[in-house]
Amino acid sequence: MPIITCSGKRKAKVATEMTDKSFCSTKNLWYYRVKLHALAFRRPKTIPYPESIVITNASENDLNVFKHNWAEIINRTFYGDKIYIDEDLFSRIEQENNSKIYTPIKESKCKADSLKKIDKAFKDLYSTAVSKMRQPIESFFNWLIQKNRYSMCI
Repeated sequence: MPIITCSGKRKAKVATEMTDKSFCSTKNLWYYRVKLHALAFRRPKTIPYPESIVITNASENDLNVFKHNWAEIINRTFYGDKIYIDEDLFSRIEQENNSKIYTPIKESKCKADSLKKIDKAFKDLYSTAVSKMRQPIESFFNWLIQKNRYSMCI
Protein backbone atom coordinates (compact mmCIF):
# COMPACT_ATOMS: atom_id res chain seq x y z
CA MET A 1 0.00 0.00 0.00
CA PRO A 2 1.53 3.36 -0.95
CA ILE A 3 1.67 6.08 1.70
CA ILE A 4 1.88 9.62 0.35
CA THR A 5 3.99 11.86 2.59
CA CYS A 6 3.61 15.10 0.61
CA SER A 7 2.83 16.44 -2.83
CA GLY A 8 5.57 16.72 -5.42
CA LYS A 9 5.30 20.53 -5.40
CA ARG A 10 6.83 20.64 -1.94
CA LYS A 11 10.19 19.50 -0.66
CA ALA A 12 9.95 16.20 1.22
CA LYS A 13 10.55 16.63 4.96
CA VAL A 14 9.16 13.38 6.34
CA ALA A 15 11.15 10.13 6.08
CA THR A 16 13.41 11.69 3.46
CA GLU A 17 15.78 8.70 3.50
CA MET A 18 12.89 6.42 2.46
CA THR A 19 10.61 8.49 0.23
CA ASP A 20 10.74 8.45 -3.53
CA LYS A 21 9.15 10.98 -5.84
CA SER A 22 6.57 9.30 -8.04
CA PHE A 23 3.95 10.27 -10.59
CA CYS A 24 0.35 9.06 -10.48
CA SER A 25 -1.02 9.27 -14.03
CA THR A 26 -4.65 8.71 -12.99
CA LYS A 27 -4.55 11.70 -10.64
CA ASN A 28 -2.03 13.67 -12.74
CA LEU A 29 -0.07 14.26 -9.54
CA TRP A 30 3.57 14.14 -8.47
CA TYR A 31 4.11 13.08 -4.84
CA TYR A 32 6.60 11.62 -2.36
CA ARG A 33 5.75 8.24 -0.90
CA VAL A 34 6.81 5.11 0.94
CA LYS A 35 5.20 1.65 0.77
CA LEU A 36 3.64 -0.35 3.56
CA HIS A 37 3.83 -4.15 3.21
CA ALA A 38 1.81 -6.44 5.45
CA LEU A 39 1.84 -10.14 6.16
CA ALA A 40 -1.42 -11.01 7.87
CA PHE A 41 -3.43 -13.98 9.08
CA ARG A 42 -6.68 -14.49 7.22
CA ARG A 43 -9.74 -14.44 9.49
CA PRO A 44 -13.21 -15.36 8.18
CA LYS A 45 -15.71 -12.50 7.95
CA THR A 46 -13.36 -9.83 9.30
CA ILE A 47 -10.18 -7.98 8.32
CA PRO A 48 -6.91 -9.93 8.57
CA TYR A 49 -4.76 -9.82 11.70
CA PRO A 50 -1.32 -8.41 10.86
CA GLU A 51 1.63 -10.59 11.76
CA SER A 52 4.34 -8.36 10.30
CA ILE A 53 4.39 -4.87 8.79
CA VAL A 54 7.33 -3.45 6.84
CA ILE A 55 7.75 0.09 5.47
CA THR A 56 10.11 0.49 2.51
CA ASN A 57 11.11 2.93 -0.20
CA ALA A 58 8.40 3.24 -2.81
CA SER A 59 10.83 2.01 -5.45
CA GLU A 60 11.58 -1.24 -3.57
CA ASN A 61 10.28 -4.26 -5.47
CA ASP A 62 7.57 -6.14 -3.55
CA LEU A 63 9.14 -9.52 -4.36
CA ASN A 64 12.44 -8.41 -2.79
CA VAL A 65 10.58 -7.35 0.36
CA PHE A 66 9.00 -10.80 0.54
CA LYS A 67 12.34 -12.56 0.01
CA HIS A 68 14.09 -10.52 2.74
CA ASN A 69 11.32 -10.61 5.33
CA TRP A 70 9.04 -13.62 4.95
CA ALA A 71 10.51 -16.23 2.60
CA GLU A 72 11.95 -18.30 5.47
CA ILE A 73 8.63 -18.79 7.28
CA ILE A 74 7.80 -22.49 7.45
CA ASN A 75 4.51 -24.37 6.99
CA ARG A 76 2.60 -21.43 5.57
CA THR A 77 0.36 -20.65 2.62
CA PHE A 78 0.88 -17.23 1.03
CA TYR A 79 -1.39 -15.42 -1.43
CA GLY A 80 0.15 -12.63 -3.47
CA ASP A 81 -0.47 -10.59 -6.58
CA LYS A 82 1.32 -11.05 -9.91
CA ILE A 83 4.47 -9.24 -8.76
CA TYR A 84 5.27 -12.26 -6.58
CA ILE A 85 5.54 -14.71 -9.47
CA ASP A 86 8.96 -16.35 -9.27
CA GLU A 87 8.98 -20.09 -10.06
CA ASP A 88 12.47 -20.63 -8.58
CA LEU A 89 11.39 -19.02 -5.31
CA PHE A 90 8.13 -21.04 -5.30
CA SER A 91 9.93 -24.37 -5.62
CA ARG A 92 12.65 -23.45 -3.08
CA ILE A 93 10.10 -22.35 -0.47
CA GLU A 94 8.03 -25.48 -1.04
CA GLN A 95 11.03 -27.82 -0.71
CA GLU A 96 12.88 -26.09 2.14
CA ASN A 97 10.05 -24.59 4.21
CA ASN A 98 6.98 -26.66 3.32
CA SER A 99 5.24 -23.40 2.32
CA LYS A 100 3.23 -22.55 -0.80
CA ILE A 101 2.71 -19.29 -2.67
CA TYR A 102 -0.39 -18.77 -4.81
CA THR A 103 -0.58 -15.91 -7.29
CA PRO A 104 -2.89 -15.09 -10.21
CA ILE A 105 -1.60 -16.54 -13.47
CA LYS A 106 0.39 -14.13 -15.60
CA GLU A 107 -0.30 -14.63 -19.30
CA SER A 108 2.73 -15.29 -21.47
CA LYS A 109 3.10 -12.64 -24.17
CA CYS A 110 4.93 -14.91 -26.59
CA LYS A 111 2.23 -17.60 -26.65
CA ALA A 112 0.07 -17.98 -29.76
CA ASP A 113 -3.54 -16.76 -29.44
CA SER A 114 -4.92 -20.24 -30.16
CA LEU A 115 -2.90 -21.70 -27.24
CA LYS A 116 -4.01 -18.88 -24.92
CA LYS A 117 -7.67 -19.70 -25.57
CA ILE A 118 -7.29 -23.41 -24.75
CA ASP A 119 -6.77 -22.96 -21.01
CA LYS A 120 -8.27 -19.49 -20.59
CA ALA A 121 -11.24 -20.70 -18.51
CA PHE A 122 -8.98 -22.51 -16.03
CA LYS A 123 -6.59 -19.57 -15.73
CA ASP A 124 -9.45 -17.12 -15.22
CA LEU A 125 -11.09 -19.27 -12.52
CA TYR A 126 -7.78 -19.91 -10.75
CA SER A 127 -6.79 -16.22 -10.83
CA THR A 128 -10.23 -15.20 -9.53
CA ALA A 129 -9.93 -17.69 -6.66
CA VAL A 130 -6.50 -16.34 -5.67
CA SER A 131 -7.76 -12.76 -5.92
CA LYS A 132 -10.69 -13.59 -3.64
CA MET A 133 -8.26 -14.95 -1.05
CA ARG A 134 -6.26 -11.70 -1.32
CA GLN A 135 -9.29 -9.42 -1.07
CA PRO A 136 -9.24 -9.22 2.77
CA ILE A 137 -5.74 -7.69 2.77
CA GLU A 138 -7.04 -4.99 0.42
CA SER A 139 -9.83 -4.41 2.95
CA PHE A 140 -7.21 -4.16 5.69
CA PHE A 141 -5.33 -1.49 3.71
CA ASN A 142 -8.59 0.37 3.09
CA TRP A 143 -9.36 0.19 6.84
CA LEU A 144 -5.93 1.73 7.60
CA ILE A 145 -6.62 4.54 5.12
CA GLN A 146 -10.04 5.24 6.68
CA LYS A 147 -8.63 5.24 10.24
CA ASN A 148 -5.83 7.57 9.17
CA ARG A 149 -8.26 10.01 7.56
CA TYR A 150 -10.42 9.99 10.68
CA SER A 151 -7.48 10.61 13.01
CA MET A 152 -6.30 13.54 10.86
CA CYS A 153 -9.72 15.20 11.24
CA ILE A 154 -9.60 15.20 15.05
